[in-house]
Formats: sequence, C-alpha cells, structure tokens
Amino acid sequence: MKTSLKILTLAGVLCAGLLTLHGADEKVLAGPKGGRLLEKTEPKAEFYLEKDHTATITFYDAALKPVPVAGQSVTVIADAKGGKATVEFEKKGDVLVSKTKLPEGDGYNLVVQFRPSADAKPQNLRFKLDTHICGGCKRAEYACNCHE
Repeated sequence: MKTSLKILTLAGVLCAGLLTLHGADEKVLAGPKGGRLLEKTEPKAEFYLEKDHTATITFYDAALKPVPVAGQSVTVIADAKGGKATVEFEKKGDVLVSKTKLPEGDGYNLVVQFRPSADAKPQNLRFKLDTHICGGCKRAEYACNCHE
C-alpha cells in the first residue's frame, strides 16, 4: 500500500512539472503597438493585425525602440476554414505591410515565415489568430500576455 502511494505521488509531481514547463513555453511577449512579439527574431518583430484585416510587421531593437526595415522579409500562411492563403508583405516606410488582407474569420492558425536577410533560411513561427479582446490585459487574444 505504501509503495502504491509513493508511485502515485511521484506521478503527480512529474505531471505538475511537465505542465509547468509546457506553460512556460507558451509565454507570449506583447509588443509596443499591442501586437505579438515574434520569438527568436533579430531585430525583434511585432505582428499586428490592423482593423481592416491587413497585417503590419514592425521591428524593434533590444530596448523596444522602432528600427527601420533593412533586408528582412515576411510571408504569412493562414490556415483558415476556407483553405490556406499565402500573404506577402512589402516595405512601406519603416515597416512591412501585407499586400492583401488575411482571411476573414477568427481562430485559425498562422505560420509567419521570417527571413532576417534575402539569403537566410526562413524561420517558421506559429500561433493561433484569435482576435477577441482579453478581459485582463485588453489586448487581442493572439497578443495576450496575462493568461487569463
């Protein structure tokens, strides 16, 4: 009986540890404009969905001060209910702006293909595009950093 209790306790501790590690992996960094900072991009890139369903990518230095687009490029693949759509971006001023709108709707997956330079291998960054507003941090859910 004591052995079963020890095994059950050990299993519970392991499960709690795994859940804690999984939760730490999903931490979202919020950008200065209210969008989502994309992980592992240099300079830091913020994905922001505009009201007209176009997207803007703004780049920031380590102090989160805006920096102009240099040789970076971005493509977004949206896996919406109506099928996959590829959205290209172009430079406008100091930011990258989508040439077309993202698919209508909500709750679909995005793959952001980020290239720090034209000859670099793309980094694929994935997240779900949920646009409803979080009650805690008042940001769109795709950029929520309060985990409510």
